[in-house]
Order: sequence, then structure tokens, then C-alpha cells
Amino acid sequence: MPFIPHTEADVREMLATIGAPSIAALFDEIAPELRARALTAIPEALSEMDVGRLMQERAAQDGKKLNFCGAGAYEHHIPAAVWAIVARGEFYSAYTPYQAEASQGTLQLLYEYQTMIASLTGMQVANASLYDGASALAEACLMAVRAHRKSKSARILIPGVVNPTYTRVAQAIGWQQNLDFQIVPYDRATGRSSLDALQAHAGADLTAVVIQQPNYFGLFEDVDALTDWAHANKALVIAVVNPTSLAILKPPREWGSAGADIVVGEGQPLGVPLSCGGPYFGFMATRTEHMRQMPGRIIGRTLDADGKQGFTLTLQAREQHIRRGKATSNICTNQGLLVTAATIYMSLLGPSGLAAVAAASQARTQELTDALTRIPSVKLLFDQPRFHEAVISIPRQPAAVLDELANRKIIGGVDLSREFPELGNALLVCATEMRTSQEIATYTNALWEVMG
Repeated sequence: MPFIPHTEADVREMLATIGAPSIAALFDEIAPELRARALTAIPEALSEMDVGRLMQERAAQDGKKLNFCGAGAYEHHIPAAVWAIVARGEFYSAYTPYQAEASQGTLQLLYEYQTMIASLTGMQVANASLYDGASALAEACLMAVRAHRKSKSARILIPGVVNPTYTRVAQAIGWQQNLDFQIVPYDRATGRSSLDALQAHAGADLTAVVIQQPNYFGLFEDVDALTDWAHANKALVIAVVNPTSLAILKPPREWGSAGADIVVGEGQPLGVPLSCGGPYFGFMATRTEHMRQMPGRIIGRTLDADGKQGFTLTLQAREQHIRRGKATSNICTNQGLLVTAATIYMSLLGPSGLAAVAAASQARTQELTDALTRIPSVKLLFDQPRFHEAVISIPRQPAAVLDELANRKIIGGVDLSREFPELGNALLVCATEMRTSQEIATYTNALWEVMG
């Protein structure tokens, strides 16, 4: 709120009406020892001009660096029209559209968003929406347990090439609900999920198998074989996908002979800028038969009594709306502002525009890896078909190299030595359509110099 609308006279009148001597008296049930004391550590208030100056100084400390880092968060071009429209008052200040008669614009936008996500993934229904891609995977695992009632183990197989942040979030959310996460080793030679490693679980009671496409290393998985293996072993398939890649890749609904059962991912590439780690939003889509097990909310289109088109909240399976025992989740939300940006972004680009972004990013990554591997000491790991990202091996510790590159205003990638020590000194590098040939040359020259 930009201001508190109640005057002192309003406050006195309200207190007199309810018979309370003061606002503090309204909280007399709170024991004195639990009440906050004076906030002595808070500095003196600043004027608007001083606050503006302080924020500019803080922003300048971040600087503007060349970004070759991906790993789930990507720097794509965002048309100026996207956030110009998002910033309109009817979108920017809109809250949950509980009153359909007063929220037709917001509801229609969310309906269009669901339609676009369903189209990208090939699935029959999508929600609107979830916190981020990582929590979306956690919700998908919980949803799989509810949907796959024949499985009693709550066992989820997660290949080692799934984004490690996603895996940790799923474990943190699911362990208290007795989910059994089994990390499946990946093929060290190819950097992809291993069917041989999965085969060790053949015949067991499995609830779901997670498949990320492309995987954390940017490599294409054999999704057809993995999906068919999961279904042959009576497990559901949870697909984790990059929405940009779906403009040029086969949708999860067409994986294998039967397709994925639940699809999740991070929506940030669809018009949401990189901003110190967030906010982001997660998307989820599924088959019609699993719709009532999906967390979040679903917007529906219908006709009113006069035959006019209208939109409304159709399914709301949260604890705020139904009994706790029947709720699918309570940690789901409609990230309305970011979903609005994604819907406008996809509308402006259209299918051909999104495919052009994906193809340009693919080409830039190839140009980047070609340039970097001309450095004699830099090697490409996993020479397999890829999207967006690549793993390179360097002769020095990645952390030190990244620090030196940062001093040259270059974000050089992600240090894989902590999460994947078996790869040695490895960097995960990324290039999108935002990177130019000159910028790639700048990074290559800087890395060459840092390598000595």
C-alpha cells in the first residue's frame, strides 16, 4: 500500500465503536515478554531522494557483467512491450481472482496461459501456477503418490543429471511426507541417464521416474527409452523441461509409446528477467485423469445465463478452499505477475518466434563451445547433442577461474566441482540469443589469459 488511508480521527472513531481504549489494547492477549521492544538497530529514516541515491549505489555495485551462466536461469531478450503491459494497473495490482464478475480480464489471461503451457507440453490440462521449477518438481512427486494409488512405496527415481537444486528442494519438501527418493547414477561416458542403472530397480514397487530434458548438462536424454522403461515398470513419468526448448523439441506428451504423465518446469525463460535469484514461477501440466490431483488452481471457460463467454476459477484444491484432508497442497500459488509476463511474451513471439529464440540459443552455445575449445587446455566433456549449455574441462580450479573472470566483468559459468566432483575441474557454460560473436570472443580471450 502506498499509504495508510485512516486518519487519527478515523482510528479514534473505530476504537470508540468497539469499546477499545487504544490499538495496543487489541493485542493484550500477547504476553509482555513476547512483544517486540524498540527497534534500536533500525537506522534513521531516509528521504525519498536519499533512498533513490542509496538504491542506485547498491545497483552500481552489481555492475553489468557478460553472462555465460545458465543452470536453470537464462538471460533471454524480453521485448519492451512485455513489462510495459504487465505494469498496467489492472495487471500490476491484481490479486487472486476470487470474484469472477470483477476479474474477467485476469481470469482470461490465466486461461490463455494454461492453454499455451498445455500446447507447449502437449498435455491436456495445465494449472496456474507454482512458486518455481524446483518446488514444481516437489509438488509433482507428491502428486504422483496421490495419482498412482497402486504403488505403496512412494519411491521416486531421480537420475543424477537432474538439476541438483531441484533434487534438493524435492527432498526437503518430500521427506517429511515419507517420500523415498532414490538417486540413480548417470553414465559418466555420455553425461546422460543410464538405462543400465535404472535396470537395478526393475520389478520394484516404483511410484515415479523423473526425466529432465535437456538434462542439467544441457544434453538430450533418450526420453523415449526412459519413458517406456518407466511405464513397463508401472511407474509414472515426471518430465522436467525447459519451456524454450519445447519450441523445437518433441513435447513430453509424445515421449515413448504413451508419453509423460506429469510435466513441470521453470517459467523464468518466458519473459521474466534475471533479478538476484527471483522471483520465478513454476508451471505444471498433466493428463485429464490426474487433473484433480494437481495442486494450484485451474481457470475454466464457460457460458453465462445469457450465452456470453465467461471465465472462472474451476478447481481450487488448496487448504484455503477445501478440508485439509482433501487438499492437494498448501504451498502452491498463482505467481500472477510473472505468469502475466509469460503470457504476453509468448503471445508476442508466437510459435515461430519462440522457435527462433531456441534455435539462436542453440547456435550461440555451439559457437561458444567451438571458441572455448580452441584454447589448448580446455576440453569439451560429453560430445553429445545438446541445447543451451555445455560442460567444459579446465586445468585449474573452477572457483579461482570464475573469480578472475568476475574481476574482468564476466560471469563465466557454474562450478561443477562441488556437485559433480567426479568430473574434476569442470564448468557448465551457457549462451543464449543475447550473446554476440564479439562477446563470445571477449570471454574466450579472457579465459585464455586467465589460463596463462
